[in-house]
Amino acid sequence: MTQPISRSVTLKLAFAFAVPLCALSAGAADAPASAAPKPALTVSVTTPQSGTLPQSLAANGSIAAWQEIVIGAETQGLRLVEVNVQVGDRVKKGQLLARLQSDTLAADLAATKAGLAEAEATLAEAQSNAERARALQPSGALSAQQIQQYTTGEATARARLQSLKARLAADTLRLNQTSLKAPDDGVISARLATMGAIAQPGQELFRLIRQGRLEWRAEVPAADLHRLQPGVAVKVIPAGGSAIDAKVRLLAPTVDPVTRNGLVYVDLPAGGTARPGMFARGEFVIGESSALTLPQTAVVLRDGYSYVFRLVQGNRVQQTKVQVGRRLGDRVEVTAGLNASAQVVAQGGGFLADGDLVKVVAAGAGAKP
Repeated sequence: MTQPISRSVTLKLAFAFAVPLCALSAGAADAPASAAPKPALTVSVTTPQSGTLPQSLAANGSIAAWQEIVIGAETQGLRLVEVNVQVGDRVKKGQLLARLQSDTLAADLAATKAGLAEAEATLAEAQSNAERARALQPSGALSAQQIQQYTTGEATARARLQSLKARLAADTLRLNQTSLKAPDDGVISARLATMGAIAQPGQELFRLIRQGRLEWRAEVPAADLHRLQPGVAVKVIPAGGSAIDAKVRLLAPTVDPVTRNGLVYVDLPAGGTARPGMFARGEFVIGESSALTLPQTAVVLRDGYSYVFRLVQGNRVQQTKVQVGRRLGDRVEVTAGLNASAQVVAQGGGFLADGDLVKVVAAGAGAKP
């Protein structure tokens, strides 16, 4: 009885081991078929668009006042008794900026006016005497010497009157010069006037930016000056500010012999963020040309180079190096490395690597990792 039992046990054990082995074999055979590759990203694709972009010429330069007027005293030894403006104030033509002590000059003017009145009375008397003398000349009642005296007295009185009139004009001018007024509309850019200080002739007291106008003085290489002319549109970008739309006013007639650059004067509109002395860069718009463009989101910057991810066979992407040029809005020009029929990932390229598998959806469906 023992021998049949042993054979039965042996068969059962063999069957028990055989069934798992078959199951493992079948699972191993089905594994490659069920483990399909998973896309790295869901993307939309785009193709380069052909269009026109503006051609521009870049330049750097400084912002300065269009014209700056120096305002100073013209009389000597007078004290400043009134200062009415500060740096940054906007003033109108004829507005009082400061006043000098004028008591002495006012007194001189009053004395001159009194002398002028006296001279006018003297001249009237001299003229009357001279006329009577000339009327009596035919009768011989007066000698020729007396007639000459009356005539000379008239001429002398007239000359004294003219002298006092000139003196009155000079005294009036000196008195008016004690009131320092704005010669034009503008903005006060500097103030050196101090209450109580003694002003000297020619001493600068204020500096005025005439009409508040500013200009950008761009330095342009001599070889590019022929591409510009008055009226050309410019986008000026001051340091730390936003772009300002402006126009070329004139080109300098000479070129710096050291830098070989010529100055281009660009009028800036009033009320912007520009300030005299600021550095600014800008671009002159000199025409248009055709270009292939992509959305900026399609271009990835890596290691200082620009790349796009081009869709190739099997929904895999190929990292492609491109050269970019001009930018307009949200689009960038592709100058080399891509043809017009290429399909590239529209956005999300920063999450991809060369050779990744992607899932392509219609534009606007969004990209999902």
